[in-house]
Amino acid sequence: MKISVECSSITDFRCDLLIINEFEKVKVPGGATGSVDRALGGLISKLTKEGEIDGKLGKVTLLHCAGKTKAEKVAVVGLGSREKFGYEAVRTAAAAAVKKAQEVKAKKVATIIHGAGIGGLDPEQAAKAVVEGAVLGGYQFTGYAKEQDPPAFSVEELVLLDHNKNKIAGIKKGAKLGLIIAEAENYARDLVNEPSNKLTPTEFAKLAKKIAQINGLKISIVDPKQAGLDLLWSVAKGSEEPPKLVVMEYRGNPGKKEKIAIVGKGITFDSGGISLKPSNKMEEMKTDMAGAAATLAVMSLLADLKPKKNIIGLMPLTENMPSGHATKPGDVVGSLSGLTAEIINTDAEGRLILADAITYAKKLGATQIVDLATLTGGCIVALGDAATAIMGNNQELIDKLLKIGNSCGQKMWQLPLYDEYREAIKSTIADIKNSAGNGKAQPSSGAAFIEKFVGETPWVHLDIAGTAHLDAPRGYLPKGATGVPVRTLIEFLVS
Repeated sequence: MKISVECSSITDFRCDLLIINEFEKVKVPGGATGSVDRALGGLISKLTKEGEIDGKLGKVTLLHCAGKTKAEKVAVVGLGSREKFGYEAVRTAAAAAVKKAQEVKAKKVATIIHGAGIGGLDPEQAAKAVVEGAVLGGYQFTGYAKEQDPPAFSVEELVLLDHNKNKIAGIKKGAKLGLIIAEAENYARDLVNEPSNKLTPTEFAKLAKKIAQINGLKISIVDPKQAGLDLLWSVAKGSEEPPKLVVMEYRGNPGKKEKIAIVGKGITFDSGGISLKPSNKMEEMKTDMAGAAATLAVMSLLADLKPKKNIIGLMPLTENMPSGHATKPGDVVGSLSGLTAEIINTDAEGRLILADAITYAKKLGATQIVDLATLTGGCIVALGDAATAIMGNNQELIDKLLKIGNSCGQKMWQLPLYDEYREAIKSTIADIKNSAGNGKAQPSSGAAFIEKFVGETPWVHLDIAGTAHLDAPRGYLPKGATGVPVRTLIEFLVS
């Protein structure tokens, strides 16, 4: 979708569909909506009075203009209540309107910038949210079907309109950033939605190499067995697919030693290994690389955003499969750090590959570490699909990511790392075991395992098991992959 910004009167702009808005409990439309209402002979006022237009968040009412405006059709989208209105409501409204545009096959769509007028929001940030919502809401993964009913339709152009020329520069800046972020998030969605036979560790590494070449990033494809990443290798042993550790580096401030490492879990298919998962919904285990997908998406746009920071993206990639070569419950495995781990459950494999990747990041000089992983089913039990669990060893870093995530629409909730969880994963025959084996406090015990390999380096762990994939669409989030937490990480890195 092409995004552009124009200084124009909304009633004079020619397009297939014009998007305006309305709050709840409005009796007489004002602002831009009032101007369109007058051009349509009071039709919006009439429908508001009759209750057909009620301003409920995301509800869209389509109006046919019959030549009374230069727009062929008008969509009135609800913004919800004024009391709860904010940038997340803007994203939701923009997504709903673009979905309606796709439904009516509107190629050129124009929109006012929700909240930038009487809504009281900063025009630049409002424009960013409009574009994010529109691009994310219009996302479609077409897959591999040769016959589609109905055929997928995409809006060709979205034009942001404002009549005040003094606002245009800021609106353009916000729209540009919103497009960069939303396209990266959609790229992560594409990767997660890919079938695991199409996106193997080898194919993922090839994509990463192309992205590095395009963006001028340093990249290394590490052989885990040769490099001594024994935990990663132990997970990969049951698969015919060779594992990889992809390491990408962006140097935005080469004069400084500080390096932020983003480490994303990349299990391209998780059968559970010898501790085999139930067959129901096992096909969804192609999504167990959502952390690596988000990491690659973030690394792909750093050259455009140019943050003055040094950033390393690490993606440990493998399948977790059962075979005669697979690691077994009860085995003891070494690690890059030198610590040994007793394997209690081969389906607790994500923490193993993250531990080696984090050790590798520390050897590269990482001074801050953020890991992201679809780590535990217990996180879904605790928080559902509404929020990502966040834990770590540095409260300042946790608070920063919490604030960013909750403000940009990717909710997070902090879970504890008590000593009891560390005690539960002590082993009698190794330095640590990969599962408490009792099913209790799974997100926290999983994080406690990773923490053992982090040491004193400031670190945050994001368990995205519930938020990386949805069973049903919600707002601007589609069924399937969501792209979480790409937006949060980008805002964190550019802040």
